[in-house]
Amino acid sequence: MDFSSKILENAVNEVSRLPGIGKRTALRLVLHLLKQPSENTKYLSEALLHLRNDVKSCEKCHNISDTILCNICQNPKRNPEIVCVVEDIRDVMAIESTSQFNGLYHVLGGKISPIEGIGPQNLEIESLVKKVENGEIRELIFALSSTMEGDTTNFYIFKQIEKFEIKTSTIARGIAVGDELEYADEVTLGRSIVNRIPFEQSIRS
Repeated sequence: MDFSSKILENAVNEVSRLPGIGKRTALRLVLHLLKQPSENTKYLSEALLHLRNDVKSCEKCHNISDTILCNICQNPKRNPEIVCVVEDIRDVMAIESTSQFNGLYHVLGGKISPIEGIGPQNLEIESLVKKVENGEIRELIFALSSTMEGDTTNFYIFKQIEKFEIKTSTIARGIAVGDELEYADEVTLGRSIVNRIPFEQSIRS
């Protein structure tokens, strides 16, 4: 791809670094920005800088937050004894959109994947085990995607906490095997949360 402007080329190269954005799409986006009023680009750049410099990780659940504790953890109407284990913020948003869950979350920040070099030490598993050990949780809901990596992560966590007296469950398999939660429709995902099953049963099935 030949560029008449080095500035344009640099902008396209940076935008194309984003996931799912190729050079042609990046060029289209950059040219679109050039046609917009300059203040629009200013607002975008300020929003991105604000995101990069000021966004925080909730100290309790590791969700993305503007404050030390996210608005879900701060909500007194949520049940703190029921915790839903998810991979990232996209899963939190997907489950919240169903309005079927009233507990708290624990965001792992990924799934165990030896191929990608991601082990238990790279995830927020230790802090979850400490919550269980301290007696903060009555029920733990495994809501990771129905993939080999998701099932491996669920099983690893289960083995770490099985000595404690805690109820463990997993979302019902209304979600097809191999599907990511963020792509599930709200009705199916909501039913999967409501009709969750004991984790031990999911291992045997």
